[in-house]
Amino acid sequence: MIRKALIFLLLCAGLSARAQHNPDDLIESANWDVIGSVDFKTPNDNEMYAVYNTNIRKYENKPFELYGYIVPIKDGMKQQKFMLSTLPINQCFYCGKNGVPIMVMVELTEAVKFTYKPITVKGILKLNKGNAMDGPPIVLAAAKSI
Repeated sequence: MIRKALIFLLLCAGLSARAQHNPDDLIESANWDVIGSVDFKTPNDNEMYAVYNTNIRKYENKPFELYGYIVPIKDGMKQQKFMLSTLPINQCFYCGKNGVPIMVMVELTEAVKFTYKPITVKGILKLNKGNAMDGPPIVLAAAKSI
């Protein structure tokens, strides 16, 4: 399912190659900086593992709040499990100087209506130590839209 979402994002990026980043849309915050501190090691083409520093590990299994844009991984106006990004889905993730935006998986307890506007979510921060090719490295579990 995650691979399908990544393919979808790549297709969207290819279709919107003319789009430019609007710097006003980029969300920056101390919490996104914590998420952005994650590094990755890739022992081969089929494996990628997140490397979590002490800055993010201190939040593991604790409530964590993020403000960002919904990036759906399933069709439908109601979204319960989706990616949350620092940039809106309608901006090209691969053009301009910003590169690929930081994203986390959000698993809400109750679905919310899809919107192009940013939302605030709060949930328990989970760090996946497995292969990031099989699942997202960072998840906000049991989250609520606030």
